[in-house]
Amino acid sequence: MIIILKPGVSEQDAKQLVQKIESTGLKPLYMPGVERTVLGAIGDERVLQSLHLDSDPRVDEIKPILSKYKLVSRELNPVDSHVMLGQHLVGGGRFTVIAGPCGVESREQLLGVAEMIQQHPVAALRGGAFKPRTSPYSFQGLGEEGLKLLKEANAKTGLPTVSEVVDAADAELMAQYVDCLQVGARNMQNFRLLEAVGKLGLPILLKRGMSATIEELLLAAEYIVNAGNPNVILCERGIRTFETATRNTLDLNAVAYLKRKTHLPVLVDPSHGTGVRELIAPLSYASAAVGADGIIVETHLNPAEALSDGHQALNAEQFADLITGLRPFVEAAGKTL
Repeated sequence: MIIILKPGVSEQDAKQLVQKIESTGLKPLYMPGVERTVLGAIGDERVLQSLHLDSDPRVDEIKPILSKYKLVSRELNPVDSHVMLGQHLVGGGRFTVIAGPCGVESREQLLGVAEMIQQHPVAALRGGAFKPRTSPYSFQGLGEEGLKLLKEANAKTGLPTVSEVVDAADAELMAQYVDCLQVGARNMQNFRLLEAVGKLGLPILLKRGMSATIEELLLAAEYIVNAGNPNVILCERGIRTFETATRNTLDLNAVAYLKRKTHLPVLVDPSHGTGVRELIAPLSYASAAVGADGIIVETHLNPAEALSDGHQALNAEQFADLITGLRPFVEAAGKTL
């Protein structure tokens, strides 16, 4: 339920109501605003009704949250939220670019890519230390050694780092090295993993599963926020359809729909969304046009030599062209690159 307080209700009175809600075993939420404060109560509606808050002189209105996902819904929080990624703001009118190789392969490779993207308005460096691959014979990542290289790249360039966590047991280890944990498409409904990263304070980049509905994505985000971590960034990375011309079908419908249904920032991954290098730029522009808060793209100094997903990685020249072409679309959407 959403409890809207009357204008002028003091912080002390609002917190008294929060304590009253919490004393019944319900989960309270406290959201102070400029003109008035909004409270939330999650749990058994019958318990909330027993408090008779509708008759409290400090309460203006009580509304039920009808969607299955409560904490990430715009019903609860109609204002766009933002997430701090290092010193960079994701959301809040900014268009965030995250770039880097699919996998961390070597010190020379990672530092070279980091220095390349640092020349552009890029918010963070991505790179997989642990790689969940379809084939057991494919490159699986460098593990903790890759995490150490990401830490070194951060120290040398100042770029925050993003890396995929594939096992709940690795979450705390990775939190010591990187600034943002990515939950990949294959793990979107790994609920133990979602709860594990929900107990951390790090930003979480949650990718949509390749066969997941939008509601399932939002419920996965709900797991993380409900566990105590509100710093969730959603990512549309393409879904599996009958079409075989591209690796996946990038669902830009989902981006516009998500911006209506959730206050969380939404990024797009046109690299995995298409698997076609030449399509990354136009779909990045389209992502800005439909309201995305940023993109995450794969870059490599020499894509032909990449150990994973080289066919969808941009080299230095291609990445520079992408940034140049992206700027007018971002500005037209009313955002800052």
